[in-house]
Amino acid sequence: MGAVKKAINDHEHLATLQSYYAEHRVLPSYARLMSLLGFASKSAVKKVLERLEGMGMLERTADGDWAPSERFFDRAIATQPVPAGMPISADSDVHEQITIDRFLIQQPTKTVLIRVKGDSMVDAGIHDGDLAVVERKTEATQGDIVVAVVDDQFTLKTLARDKDGYHLLPANPNYPVIRPNGKLEIFGVLVGLVRKYQ
Repeated sequence: MGAVKKAINDHEHLATLQSYYAEHRVLPSYARLMSLLGFASKSAVKKVLERLEGMGMLERTADGDWAPSERFFDRAIATQPVPAGMPISADSDVHEQITIDRFLIQQPTKTVLIRVKGDSMVDAGIHDGDLAVVERKTEATQGDIVVAVVDDQFTLKTLARDKDGYHLLPANPNYPVIRPNGKLEIFGVLVGLVRKYQ
């Protein structure tokens, strides 16, 4: 088998492993891999796994078992961005690989996902059911979208300040500006947003 053909097949094998892992949260056994990949021997499966290890997609645990590496979860990024204005010619080339975590999260130990409830920030593009990617910090800049604790309640709003002090702005005219009766505490700052369409 030529090197190019083998590389194409390995990407297909990787996609099969990714789909299986997404459903079962474990990698398949050798016997299951033989069935999934269409091989008649464990040695053929082992060669594929070793090539995927060489690509940085798999790694060995301390016990010698196969496990997904961080790059296993990479998703392809097309070289051509998609315009939201006038159409441009399609380019199906894919060169860059990135994980959603790496794209959205800079401080993994300080970052939490919070489910958005309600439509008070809809004009900022934040909808009910979205996952807010929030970096834990106690300080924020005016204009930041923050998760704040106001009068013992969590809320997601834009931090603002005027002569009367800090307050929280909704992004929906149907909601009032929040001026805390007591202390306004910053829980974290919005750094990203995740939305599922289907």
